[in-house]
Amino acid sequence: MSRQLTMKLAINEAIDQEMSRDPTVIMMGEDIVGGAGASGERDAWGGVLGLSKGLYAKHGDRLIDTPLSEAAYVGAAIGAATCGLRPVAELMFIDFMGVCFDQILNQAAKFRYMFGGKAETPVVIRAMVGGGFSAAAQHSQMLTPMFTHVPGLKVVCPSNAYDAKGLLVQAIRDNDPVIFCEHKSLYASKSEVPEELYAIPFGKANIVREGKDATIVTYGMMVPRSLEAARALEKEGVEAEVIDLRTLSPLDIDTVLKSVEKTGRLVVVDEASPRCNIATDISAQVCQQIFGALKSGIQMVSPPHVPVPFSNVLEKIYLPSGKQIADAVRKTMNAAATA
Repeated sequence: MSRQLTMKLAINEAIDQEMSRDPTVIMMGEDIVGGAGASGERDAWGGVLGLSKGLYAKHGDRLIDTPLSEAAYVGAAIGAATCGLRPVAELMFIDFMGVCFDQILNQAAKFRYMFGGKAETPVVIRAMVGGGFSAAAQHSQMLTPMFTHVPGLKVVCPSNAYDAKGLLVQAIRDNDPVIFCEHKSLYASKSEVPEELYAIPFGKANIVREGKDATIVTYGMMVPRSLEAARALEKEGVEAEVIDLRTLSPLDIDTVLKSVEKTGRLVVVDEASPRCNIATDISAQVCQQIFGALKSGIQMVSPPHVPVPFSNVLEKIYLPSGKQIADAVRKTMNAAATA
């Protein structure tokens, strides 16, 4: 049976059901237990935004409160993963990955290779990403490209509640380290989510809207904004195909290539800073593999190369909008018409 769930509740349900199914799944993070057991407190705090609320009452000591030291508990989670457990480590914000990046970059990501394929590190590191909350430059970054650059890491960024549950279940069951990026501006968004357990395979993009005139490729919060742009373009007679990448590593470039071969036009939207981001990666691969299929130049839509502003007004200007995406599609259409 499917119900409408928020992405926040879908993530909670995925962890709950996997912990019930598999006793080796544990969870670690700051304040995920918090005040549980204290005077006046009947439930755990569930982390900074309460995503794991209710899990401590069901699973007890398999939820572990950690010190305010990302290096300590992410390192502990990686170590536990090599010893037979399946830890889910909750990092408040992806911006804090800098504190524990060595454990991720030089340890977890390399173990399988360094031990001849015999080592497994089934750890999931969950972290909030992206802007929209006026949380300023140290709590609003989209650092996904940093992790896709690292061989040995899998990088996931769902755009809706259905995908969030299925992709997180897959991440917990995966035998390699997974960076699971949760866009905080999408936590309240709702979609149909089955009650039963299901897993969405990595490396399979989702065509969320079909079209024949232009291809829009994106992920995370930029998916609903791209759909907004596509609806506006439809009124002008332009049918834009929108592809949600879902996973950034592995990357389903085949679905992108097939779409661009059909439409001849490409707009890539990425909330990450514009230098060496996912948009530049996909644009380069399309040019390298199917340059002759392009009817006009590729357009990339990303924020300016500056820190994420704290001001609500400036942050709205900083983040790519549906109008900017639609304008980029119009540019590809006009360039083709005048070629």
